[in-house]
Amino acid sequence: MTDVSGAPVDVLNTLFHSDQGGHEQVVLCQDRASGLKAVIALHSTALGPALGGTRFYPYATEEEAVADALNLARGMSYKNAMAGLDHGGGKAVIIGDPDTIKTEKLLLAYGRFVASLGGRYVTACDVGTYVADMDVVARECRWTTGRSPENGGAGDSSVLTAFGVYQGMRASAQHLWGDPSLHGRRVGVAGVGKVGHHLVEHLRKEGAEVVVTDVREEAVRRILDRYAEGVTAVADTEALIRVDGLDIYAPCALGGALNDDSVPALTARIVCGAANNQLAHPGVEKDLADRGILYAPDYVVNAGGVIQVADELHGFDFDRCRAKAAKIFDTTLAIFARAKADGIPPAAAADRIAEQRMHDAARARGW
Repeated sequence: MTDVSGAPVDVLNTLFHSDQGGHEQVVLCQDRASGLKAVIALHSTALGPALGGTRFYPYATEEEAVADALNLARGMSYKNAMAGLDHGGGKAVIIGDPDTIKTEKLLLAYGRFVASLGGRYVTACDVGTYVADMDVVARECRWTTGRSPENGGAGDSSVLTAFGVYQGMRASAQHLWGDPSLHGRRVGVAGVGKVGHHLVEHLRKEGAEVVVTDVREEAVRRILDRYAEGVTAVADTEALIRVDGLDIYAPCALGGALNDDSVPALTARIVCGAANNQLAHPGVEKDLADRGILYAPDYVVNAGGVIQVADELHGFDFDRCRAKAAKIFDTTLAIFARAKADGIPPAAAADRIAEQRMHDAARARGW
């Protein structure tokens, strides 16, 4: 069912009435000449201009694309708040298969739409978009990060994203086992693409045993070819979450990995990964807690990339960014402590901390 404008009613209900809504602005973009169809969602600018990546994905429906943009933008508000950045949350999605429709003309058209927001939204890379794409977008929009070093940017943000997740894992190990070392731990990584393969490198350097899977056979093969020992592969995520003796599960692909089917099957004691929106619905966090599984909130531990792209706006310094990303260890421990003190799951504790920072910023602005 749609309303008079043709927009799905349930999406509008989410935007205007549900706890998952409250977005400041949603922009629908179309450029028929290039085939561009995109959604830009700004959840909050209380802390500053909204910052978040551009996802390029072949959504089954336009409704699904809008819903994803809303969810991702909201997540970016919380991520940026917990990362201590002076940025609100935003996200954009381009509808379509990037392997077949992505062109320079389409990216330039998208850049013009982002530029039309006058700096309220700063874009970057996400699933389906890369540094080279941001270089093209930046030709039409100065509010573009994640560009190549040759074009004044910081380059691949997945490097620090993986580093932050690794710090979150260490904090989780410290909280649960009293020792941050991952040496000898068995870690399952679902998705070994842009972020996942960097995460595997950190884990192997520390002596962790790694089990990987990915929907792309070539991604798994690249990992197995690189590491002669200490890394094995399983057929799919369903097999990975059931691996005997798994200590940590790291979802590093698309969202919704923790759901009513996967949580009961998990063998791991810790979940800490790079994927956004890992909880399929709010009740999943309680299901994890009831099973004694420690969940490191995704938007906290995967903030290394956004720390990097935010720094690009002020003259990029990798060492400075790495030092900021290293603080994800302390932030994650603080969330676990707050969760214990308040008697709530870690995801709820992180939400409370982030919401307080956004609330305080809005009050300071007189909003």
